[in-house]
Amino acid sequence: MEKVTVLGAGSWGTALAMVLAHNNNDCLLWSHREDQAREINDHHTNKKYLPNTLLPSNLKATSHFEEAIHHASTIIIAVPTKAIREVCRDMKTFLMEKKLFVHVSKGIEPDSLKRISEMLEEELPADFTDAIVVLSGPSHAEEVVLQHPTTVTVASEKMEAAEKVQDLFMNNSFRVYTNDDVVGVEIGGALKNVIALAAGIVDGLGYGDNAKAALITRGLAEITRLGISLGADAYTFSGLTGMGDLIVTCTSVHSRNWRAGNMLGKGASLQTVLDEMGMVVEGVRTTKAAYQLAKEQQVDMPITEALYSVLFEGIHPKEAVDILMHRTKKHELDDYKSF
Repeated sequence: MEKVTVLGAGSWGTALAMVLAHNNNDCLLWSHREDQAREINDHHTNKKYLPNTLLPSNLKATSHFEEAIHHASTIIIAVPTKAIREVCRDMKTFLMEKKLFVHVSKGIEPDSLKRISEMLEEELPADFTDAIVVLSGPSHAEEVVLQHPTTVTVASEKMEAAEKVQDLFMNNSFRVYTNDDVVGVEIGGALKNVIALAAGIVDGLGYGDNAKAALITRGLAEITRLGISLGADAYTFSGLTGMGDLIVTCTSVHSRNWRAGNMLGKGASLQTVLDEMGMVVEGVRTTKAAYQLAKEQQVDMPITEALYSVLFEGIHPKEAVDILMHRTKKHELDDYKSF
């Protein structure tokens, strides 16, 4: 039995805590809301994020941050990207020994253009950081809690750390692979949300399967171009955190990013979409960061640019699609010859 703390009691953090508890780990789930922690402990439910789900009786929760940090030597960080730095800064006060940190969020920070592992490296004291691991892949919380077959990847520069996390999570319904390409895993996980927003727009406009298949395929090409420019392994984008996560996020009604894009395609304003979703839509923030990163790296990312124009420049979704369709003709494999 391992002691593990999960920071963040949203749908994904709770689902991962359930996997850890089912594997007989001593798992403590931290919520910033006392009433939510009490609900989890007293009723074994988290109705706001996972309705109709009964949590394991051995999964405990707390709203006391110090207790959560002191509980375990492995910390799973499951908060939205925009909260990563704040949580890490709050953690510094309570770190007394080295801990293994695992982040499970998918995004890039606008303006700084940092990946999440880079943010953790900046914010967490090296003396108390054993290793940083990223867990990513095609994994909707709604299916994980039903113990439907799910497969993810854990990546770290320290393979022994990735293998430890693999052992913590692996079971008959939750299969875990390891990878040492942290850059590729993080870029794939973050940018698939951008393409999923665009896929939702395509569906909202009523363009059908042909258009969405093309969008997913060309979206993977531009994700791969950017990832390689940052030092990622091209093969990573053919794996679970590239193609796998892209497919599930672009096609599933469980996907917040797809649902948000679908509303945009049907004519809703961005503010209306964000207000009605009630949960973080990582792809909106990541679109801005990906757009900035593409400019910095001088990488051609037409789908990202089109989505940026819709979200932040007031371009109508249909007009953005028309612009994409009228781009200069080219050879399909030009994008891949430099890989």
